[in-house]
Amino acid sequence: MHYRTLVGGLVVLAGLGITSAALADSGKLTVVGAGGVLQDAERKAFFEPFAKSSGVAVTEDSYSGQMAKVRAMVSSGSVSWDVMQVEQNTLLSGCAEGLFEELDWAKIGNKEDFIPEAYSDCGVGAFVWSMVPSYDKTRISDGPKNWADFWDMKKWPGKRGFRQTAKMTLEIALLADGVAPGEVYKVLATKAGQDRAFGKLDQIKGDIIWWTSGAESLERLAAGDVTATATFNGRVTAANAAGKDFALIWNGQVYGIDYWGIVKGSANRENAEKFIGFAASDAAQSAFPQYIAYGVTNKKAIGSVKPELAKDLPTTEANMKAAVGLNTEFWADNGEALEARFATWRAQ
Repeated sequence: MHYRTLVGGLVVLAGLGITSAALADSGKLTVVGAGGVLQDAERKAFFEPFAKSSGVAVTEDSYSGQMAKVRAMVSSGSVSWDVMQVEQNTLLSGCAEGLFEELDWAKIGNKEDFIPEAYSDCGVGAFVWSMVPSYDKTRISDGPKNWADFWDMKKWPGKRGFRQTAKMTLEIALLADGVAPGEVYKVLATKAGQDRAFGKLDQIKGDIIWWTSGAESLERLAAGDVTATATFNGRVTAANAAGKDFALIWNGQVYGIDYWGIVKGSANRENAEKFIGFAASDAAQSAFPQYIAYGVTNKKAIGSVKPELAKDLPTTEANMKAAVGLNTEFWADNGEALEARFATWRAQ
C-alpha cells in the first residue's frame, strides 16, 4: 500500500472517531446493500454510527439481488462479504441452502421486541418496504390512482415500468384485474389464477419497460421514458425530498420485509453480529425513517417515529387499508416455477 493511500485512509477513519489502535482491536466488516438512496439512508442510520461507536472499520458493497456471487464465495470458501441486506424469500431459500449463518439471537436482542415477521433463523428484519404505483405530477396533473388505472393506456398513454421479476408483478396484475387484496394469493395459487395474471400482463406487454434496480425505476420516470412505474415507496419519498414531484399511491401497495443476514463462512462473524444487533436496536431503527420512508421492525422504535414521518411509511394504518403483504411461503414453494415461466414469457 502506498504511504499516501494509507495516510488518506487513516484521515477518513479519524474523521469517524476511529483510531488505529481501535482498528487493531476491533477489526473490520463488509456490509452489502442494494445501492442508491436506500444504501445512502443505511449509511447514515446504521453504517457510520456503528463504525463510530464500535471502532469497526466498515466497508460497503452493493448488489442487485443476484445470489450467484454468494454461492461462489461459500462454495469456494473465499468469503469477502459479511453482512447482507436481503429480501425475505432470498433469506429463507439461502438459509435452507446453507448460504447464511444461523443467528445466535442472544447476541442480537429479544425476539419479543420485534414484529413477528422480523424474526428468522438466519436473519433479522431490517425494514418494511412496499411496491407502489407512481407517476410524475409535473407531466400528468391527474394520474392513475390504483393498479387498474395503471393499465388504462387510453387515458394515460405511454410506457409502464415494472421490476423484472414475477414476484410482486403477478400480484399487481391480479390487483389490476379486480382481485381483492385478501384474495390475491388464493387466486395466484391456482393454475387459472396464474394464467389470469399473465393474461393481464399480456394486455400491456408491448408497453412495458423492465427495470432491475430501484434507482433505475425513477430515473426512467424522471426522464419521461415511462408514463407511470411500479417502484419502491421509500425511493419516491427520497426523490420528492430532493425536488421531484412524484405521486405516492398507497392503494394496492404490496409490502415486504428486508433482512440482515450473515454470509456463511464470514471471517468477521463477531463483528457481523455486533452490527446486526446495533442496526436492530430501537435507537438506530427509530432514526432510519429520517433518511428514507421505510417502516421499522423494532416495536419500541415504531412508537418513536415522528408523526410527520410516520404518515409516509408503509406500516401506517391508513396506508395498509388496501395492502397486500408479500407471501414468502408462497414464493418459496412456487417461485422457481413462476420465475421460469415469467422469463420465458418475457422472451416471447
